[in-house]
Amino acid sequence: MRLAAAVHCAIAVVAGCSACADELFDRLDQLLTFSAAHDQVRLRISGTLELEYYYIDEPPFGLVNSTANNLFNPRLTLFADAQLGPYFYAFAQARVDRGFDPSDEGGRARMDEYALRFTPWEDGRLSVQIGKFAPVIGNWMQRHLAWDNPFVTAPLPYEHITNISDIEPPRYTAAFGYPHGPEASYEYNPVIWGADYTTGLSVSGRLGKIEYAAEVKNAALSSRPDSWTATEVGFENPTVNGRLGWRPSMAWNLGFSASRGAYLRPEAETLLPAGKDVGDYDQMLLGQDISFATGHLQLWAEFYEARFQVPRVGDADTFAYYLEAKYKLNEALFVAARWNQQFFAEVNDGYGGERKWGDDLWRADVAVGYRFTENTQLKTQYSFQNEQGPRGQSHALAVQFTVRF
Repeated sequence: MRLAAAVHCAIAVVAGCSACADELFDRLDQLLTFSAAHDQVRLRISGTLELEYYYIDEPPFGLVNSTANNLFNPRLTLFADAQLGPYFYAFAQARVDRGFDPSDEGGRARMDEYALRFTPWEDGRLSVQIGKFAPVIGNWMQRHLAWDNPFVTAPLPYEHITNISDIEPPRYTAAFGYPHGPEASYEYNPVIWGADYTTGLSVSGRLGKIEYAAEVKNAALSSRPDSWTATEVGFENPTVNGRLGWRPSMAWNLGFSASRGAYLRPEAETLLPAGKDVGDYDQMLLGQDISFATGHLQLWAEFYEARFQVPRVGDADTFAYYLEAKYKLNEALFVAARWNQQFFAEVNDGYGGERKWGDDLWRADVAVGYRFTENTQLKTQYSFQNEQGPRGQSHALAVQFTVRF
C-alpha cells in the first residue's frame, strides 16, 4: 500500500495549493478562449488532469487492463469547442494516458472524439452531427467524464466483462460460456464498452417535452476501443442506435433506447462456420433510463436487456441494471451510492442440455467527493462485488484527483 500512501500524499499537496491557483485558472481560461469575425467564430480550449489510483483485489473486475493489485493511472484530457456562426458547432477530445481504460502500459496520445454539428433552428428541434462521439443511448453518457461522474468507475453494464468475445468466437458449442482467467479478461466484452466513442452520423432534437435521437455507427455498443475509428472498422456492418425521451417536468427525464448491429471484429471472420460472415451475428439491446433531480438530491437508473447472436451457440441473453444516487451535503462535499446487478440466461451446453453462459453477480459502489475549488475535485470509491461461481467475492478501492482548466 506504499503506492496508495504516495498518491494520497501527492493529492493532498496539490489540493493544498489549488486554492491559491484560482487566479491562474482564470487567466488560463482567458488565454485559451479565442474569437474572430466579430465574434461569429469562437474557440475555447479546456481540459482536465486526472490522477487515479486503484487497489484491486483478486480476481480483478471492470475494464482495468492490468493484473496488478496496485495501479497508478494519470490522464491528461484536452477539449476543443468551436462555434462557427449561428448554425455550426464543432468539438474534439484528445487524451494522453496509458490507454482508454486504466492500465500499466506505456503512455500514448489519441483523439477520442471529434464531430461537427449543424443546428438550423434555435429551438433545438433538429441537430445533425457527424464524426466520432459517444452514442445517444441512456443517461450515463451525458455525465461520463471525470468531473461529472460522481464515481471513479462506470456502472456495471458499461464495464463488466462477460464471456462474449468479438475477436475469437467459440470454435464449438461447449467451449462457450466458461469463465476466462484474469490475464485474458480484456480480450472479452461488456454489454457496453464505456463511453463507446464510435464513428458515424446522428440526428437528434427536442419537440416540446419529447426528445429524440437516432444514429448510424460503424461498430456495436460492446465494441472495444480499437474498433471505434472508421479506418479500423468500416461501415460494412453498421450499428443503428436510437433513444426516445420524455421530460414531463424539469425534475424528471425518462427514456427508451434500442440498438442493433454486428459486434464481431473483421479478424473473427476466419473462425466462423462455413458460409457465414461477421454481419450474420448481431448484438441487440433494449434499454430504459430514468433520472430525477430535486434540491441536493440526484437519482439515476438504467436497465438493459441485451442479446448476442453467438456462432455455433445461438442467442445469449443477459439483463443488467444499476440504481444510483448522489447527495450534496454542502457546496463542496457529496456522497454517492450505486447498486448494480447482472443476470445471464441459459444457452445450449453442447451436450444436449442447457446452462447459464455467465455467472450472475451484484456489485455495490459507494463514493465520497470533495470539491476544494471550482477547478479541483477529489473522489474516493469503494466497490464490493459478489459473483456466483468460481470468482466469488472481490473488492476494489479507487481514488481520483481532478484538476479542471
